[in-house]
Amino acid sequence: MRTLFVMVFCVFCSCFGQTNKINGISFVGSPQEIAKTHIDHVVDVNAKWAAVMPFGYIKSLKTPSVVFDIQGQWWGERREGAKKTVSLLQDQGICVMLKPQIWVWKGEFTGNIAMDSEADWMQFEKTYENFMLVYAELASEMNIEMLCIGTELHSFVQERSKFWDQLISKIKRVYKGAITYAENWDQFDKVPFWDQLDYIGIDAYFPISSSRTPSVEELQKGWQTHKTKIKTLQQKIKNPILFTEYGYRSVHFTAKLPWDTNEFDGSVNLQAQTNALTALYTEFWKEPWFAGGFLWKWFHNHNAVGGDQDNRFTIQNKPAENVIKTFYAQE
Repeated sequence: MRTLFVMVFCVFCSCFGQTNKINGISFVGSPQEIAKTHIDHVVDVNAKWAAVMPFGYIKSLKTPSVVFDIQGQWWGERREGAKKTVSLLQDQGICVMLKPQIWVWKGEFTGNIAMDSEADWMQFEKTYENFMLVYAELASEMNIEMLCIGTELHSFVQERSKFWDQLISKIKRVYKGAITYAENWDQFDKVPFWDQLDYIGIDAYFPISSSRTPSVEELQKGWQTHKTKIKTLQQKIKNPILFTEYGYRSVHFTAKLPWDTNEFDGSVNLQAQTNALTALYTEFWKEPWFAGGFLWKWFHNHNAVGGDQDNRFTIQNKPAENVIKTFYAQE
């Protein structure tokens, strides 16, 4: 298994180990250049890993061209910004997963990307390959510990498996670190190439409670069916499970539709967010087949985001920040 090779290669690196969990945050690309001070709070919360997320864009679900690394993008979403962000994190001893992602105009769901013709599929695949190989080369250049080769692309993945087989082969020729892919919570068992990767990556927005403020115990109970399904796949493939994204909004009914990003005012519920994260850690972090995960999401400008009136995903300046800090300090 390639993971074992990476572990041996990183003998003097704390990123991989027999007992260490991947205690990570998802570091949002900044509009402007950042500095060391923007990494200090990541260290303070005891995160040992960070996902760095450059973006490519398509105009619609049927647009056969991925556009990336252009001046119209935020600094942190371009190659230049991703490279500097990785460097700043590495300087602080934080391990990195490079996670290039696609954004569809108006926020349409990437899992529904579908071309109208074979010619369009081939063009789309070529531009996606270019996108991935640019960042595979960056990952190799900077000795980045892990590369995520796609995020929530289930239609593309399931319909075009031959493309993914050859893409994975090309990436492995360029990059020798650990590789994963991030599939959505409701499609993770349908990925045809898990056995070619090092981790089974899941964006873990599983619905586990319909209560306004569910207790930790209720949330743990709600995990059981999903956890059994996850463990069944892990036992079949034999690779560790990685939550490539996980998180909850500080909002009423946070665990009912955890993926919901719709804007709305009010309904702030800090306790629900705290309980949901506590239940997730209690259920998964102790499992030997579970590698850890990346909390969604963390902004560079710590003192200006989050807070007790914010109902979004970030834990910054909320009670949940202390939950993360405590759990992440345990390893």
